[in-house]
Amino acid sequence: MLMYMTLRAQDGHVFDAYVAGEETARSGIVVIQEIFGVNSHIRDVADFFAAQGYRVIAPALFDRVQAKVELGYTQKDIQKGLELRSEISQEQVLQDIAAAAQALDKQSSVGVVGYCWGGTLAWLAACKIPAVKAASCWYGGGLAQVAHEQTTVPVQMHFGELDKSIPASDIELIRKAQPDVEMFVYAGVDHGFGCDQRGSYDKAATELARLRTISFFAKHL
Repeated sequence: MLMYMTLRAQDGHVFDAYVAGEETARSGIVVIQEIFGVNSHIRDVADFFAAQGYRVIAPALFDRVQAKVELGYTQKDIQKGLELRSEISQEQVLQDIAAAAQALDKQSSVGVVGYCWGGTLAWLAACKIPAVKAASCWYGGGLAQVAHEQTTVPVQMHFGELDKSIPASDIELIRKAQPDVEMFVYAGVDHGFGCDQRGSYDKAATELARLRTISFFAKHL
């Protein structure tokens, strides 16, 4: 049975979040969605990290605009997701992520992992949310535009070599701006390689990136 909880952001916004893992888990992880909502893929990701022993919360960031958004990966879904994303400010979405992190108050430390839009938000969360102690950012679209932000917590980033939305020039810009960030570029794979519902899915790259993410969180949380 799917488990959800209700969260309240600092500005009073009330929204849903998918929950997985034991309440007694030592550490917690906030899973940050793509532009497709907390769909079956994001729930699968949350369940994966819960199986590693974490308490996991995946906040429904689109609830500020439309409740219970679960999109697929067609061009029509992409357009809808982009429209929804455009109606939410960075400040609002970071408040929602902060509320999810604060809801993991029974855990000794909290990390964030995000995908695409969520990959960039994971980086911003590491920079701006004190409760976040580590961040793993998967193919964060737009990361180059916020690479100047600063954080004091460990951050790991994963990119696909063939990702046209995050070209090699952007990756190099991020690398120069953040030389202390652990960064991996996966040869021969495209954007969204970690989602088994997309044509760009790459099993080997996903398994390696997950192994690196698990090891990273085991070290820092």
